[in-house]
Amino acid sequence: MSKLIIVTGAAGFIGRNVVVELNQRGHENLLLVDKLGTDEKWSNLVGLRFEDILSPDEFLKNVKAGVVPKAAACIHLGACSATTEKDADYLLENNYRYTRTLCEWSLKQGTRFVYASSAATYGDGSLGYSDADTVTPTLHPLNMYGHSKHLFDLWALKSGLLNQIVGLKYFNVYGPYEDHKGGMRSLVQKAYHQIHKAGYIELFKSYHPDYRDGEQKRDFIYVRDAVNVTLHFALESKVGGLFNCGTGVSQTWIDLAQALFAAIGTKPDIRFIEMPDILRGKYQYFTQADATKLKQAGYTKPFMSLKDGVRDYVQSYLAKTTTS
Repeated sequence: MSKLIIVTGAAGFIGRNVVVELNQRGHENLLLVDKLGTDEKWSNLVGLRFEDILSPDEFLKNVKAGVVPKAAACIHLGACSATTEKDADYLLENNYRYTRTLCEWSLKQGTRFVYASSAATYGDGSLGYSDADTVTPTLHPLNMYGHSKHLFDLWALKSGLLNQIVGLKYFNVYGPYEDHKGGMRSLVQKAYHQIHKAGYIELFKSYHPDYRDGEQKRDFIYVRDAVNVTLHFALESKVGGLFNCGTGVSQTWIDLAQALFAAIGTKPDIRFIEMPDILRGKYQYFTQADATKLKQAGYTKPFMSLKDGVRDYVQSYLAKTTTS
């Protein structure tokens, strides 16, 4: 039997796709960790092959009790990812302290530790999107979610651990099995259903003089590429550090909308709506990963284009799971 691999947030969006890829690579000795709750999130586990699944609280209790078997890797993707979450105490406990406990345990066990940071740590982007260690302490996230992720990045940097562990700053990830995320689903998923129901897409108006409506820009990365980067560091590379997980290409929301209409095969109909007040002062108008450090670390696989990624998402998943 292959060595144990732990995946937290395993029923979540990126986590579920990580487990699928692990299964496809022949890994079934997996300990999954996630809180399933009372919604349909459990359905993301259907078809996966693994040894056991524990709730985050039960897993943490076992870690502290020293009864978790030694693992080859701990891929820590479990976190509250809602950028609108306002309970700072909850975010500190769930996103910072939990991650720190797992990191310290992994290092003590000799387990490879790869964790999810976030592009939200870059704030408004005024300082750029470099993942260099000299830049990290200067960043100012716009919301508490980003700050909770940034706190762990800072702790790992200050503690001198980034030569042993890997943090991944995921940019705008989209793809299959994000249905359960509610308001945090990608625009591709939301807009596909909006087109299916109403025939048009709604995009936020711009409130920044440098960007016209719909021309706010993002680094969109297909989940399969995000998974490949994650498993590169978890299973293949021994390099440590904090890395951007993005394509290095920035495109507009209109580009994304047009790619979606093309994948569906219908004429574009884009309408602009007011941005909610809760987002206006904390909105990123531009993101683009600096992929230099990632390439220098030995990751050389090409990223799927937005057009191809959206088409694959629509044809391989959305069109098959949407009912009238």
